[in-house]
Amino acid sequence: MTNEVAKAQLAELVELVEGSFASVARAQQERARLTATAHAGGRRVTITVNADGVVIKTEFSDDIGDLLFSEIAAAVTQATQEAAAQVQQKSQEILAALQSEQARVPSLSEFFPVMPDIQAMVPTPPEVSMAPPDAAERKAADIDTAPQFDNVEEFEHDPQARRRSNIAATEW
Repeated sequence: MTNEVAKAQLAELVELVEGSFASVARAQQERARLTATAHAGGRRVTITVNADGVVIKTEFSDDIGDLLFSEIAAAVTQATQEAAAQVQQKSQEILAALQSEQARVPSLSEFFPVMPDIQAMVPTPPEVSMAPPDAAERKAADIDTAPQFDNVEEFEHDPQARRRSNIAATEW
């Protein structure tokens, strides 16, 4: 009898996981179709971006010549950033809907108590800067962000140095 219950639970888990994968595929397709459009420079500049925030269309109005080159450049940057922010917001909405659906799927640690909750271990990505390349904000972000480990054993990588023991003399 216990074996039948375990089989039924496993079948239910497999069904939940398969449904979860189908939901992820639908969300990925929905996100891939996203675009966003923004205007700047008195609607003289129109930029459209894809789901990744990559510019896929740039349009200038007939009166674009009324702007200085620096104003056109600033308008292109502004419209691109606004369109990218729009598409990112739409992507986050798709992800939030997927996450609420995924919350129904039990974690592996619920079935196997010794398993860690892997999803809780995934680090949160940092916010991406919208600052220009030479901005102080970007220079501050250049600080080494490599992970630091506390409980480690030091290893001498140089084979010559490994032969020199500080415990015993080589002539012993």
